[in-house]
Amino acid sequence: MIFKKKLSVCIVGLGYVGLPLAVEFAKKVKTVGFDINKKRILQLKKGIDITNELTLRGLKVVKKIKLTNSLRLIKNCNYYIITVPTPVRKKIPDLRFIIKATKSVSQVLKKNDIVIYESTVYPGLTEEVCLPILEKFSKLKLNIDFGLGYSPERINPGDKKHRLAKINKVVSGSSVLVTKKIFLLYKKIIRAKVINAYSIKVAEAAKIIENTQRDVNIALVNEFQMIFDNMNIKSKEVFDVAKTKWNFLDFRPGLVGGHCIGVDPYYLSYKSKKMGYNPKLITAGRKINDQMHKHLNKKIIKILQNEKKINLKKIKLLFLGLTFKENCPDIRNSRIFNMIGDLTKRGISVLAFDPIAAIDSETKKKLEKKHKFKIIVKPKKNFYTMVILMVPHNEFKLIGRKQILTYLKKKQLFLDYKNLFALKNENYFI
Repeated sequence: MIFKKKLSVCIVGLGYVGLPLAVEFAKKVKTVGFDINKKRILQLKKGIDITNELTLRGLKVVKKIKLTNSLRLIKNCNYYIITVPTPVRKKIPDLRFIIKATKSVSQVLKKNDIVIYESTVYPGLTEEVCLPILEKFSKLKLNIDFGLGYSPERINPGDKKHRLAKINKVVSGSSVLVTKKIFLLYKKIIRAKVINAYSIKVAEAAKIIENTQRDVNIALVNEFQMIFDNMNIKSKEVFDVAKTKWNFLDFRPGLVGGHCIGVDPYYLSYKSKKMGYNPKLITAGRKINDQMHKHLNKKIIKILQNEKKINLKKIKLLFLGLTFKENCPDIRNSRIFNMIGDLTKRGISVLAFDPIAAIDSETKKKLEKKHKFKIIVKPKKNFYTMVILMVPHNEFKLIGRKQILTYLKKKQLFLDYKNLFALKNENYFI
């Protein structure tokens, strides 16, 4: 038998990736959920999930998970799966969270345990950064005392169709035996395919190019939009026609934020530069996407000046949506805040409404102070110069176009960025 002991899995980090993973494992084996955020642990114990990733059934399963922020309560586990964030700081990989999590696990690591990373990293990081920490603090040796693996997460926040169990899962291990154990572990919860990668580095690289490819494709259509704007051609109409060809890739212009697509290319380019090659296309795509909010703001200013012919300082803008994508409460790295900050610097009064964004009172104060705008609970009627629907949440669809138009003063100036209501000649952006 591959599994000689009774399985006990510890998920380290209970965010968008870790929590769904813990829920699936809790249906099959003894599962412990570890997070250093005490508030997060207390919320989950009360059945509150601010990520909105869990169904009612999932929230019931949470009760089967031993939730803790104590290392003492995870020391009897034999599989440790690390799912902590790997953000960037000043476009450089910020490894603080993954290093801290690794040090924590190393304190409880025992013989025959296996440590698996799901956090997105550059190729080589698991073995070059994390492994030495595990060996140093545990006094154990890889493949003699414990195993190491990498299985890239493929969670898509807000996506109710592509759930964890239905997504193909890539696994890799530090030896043939470790890989087999990790394969069998994930087979317990994955109904789709479980695929063995050739090595840990291959699995890391596969993950990072998935999002880098999307970033570059979005950068291309963002550049298309900039070109078509100068030609007074609506890019939406161009894309609608172009996609009638069978092999056209239907990417659309947009702000690229969140904790994956807007972050992962920096990890790959960082490692590439360290190895002596300065990537051209990846960094060019990042530059375009990072500056897209400035292009959209230029269009907003132009519309306001052309349509209203009034002092910008007398204008009141209402942004509908603050999260980095639709139907997801996550505001991390949302480029909408960059848009708002640039507009308020021009003296324009900006207010924002998002019924699903995960913004507590402390975060709200910080955001409002930093970007000089106001987050409101409910829009006023007949009050705003312009309403900009930035994020097509289902909640906005339920509110409806008719109701949204009542927020505007006299002349209706409504910009539907993602064409949620898809009316011709109304979307000034695309």
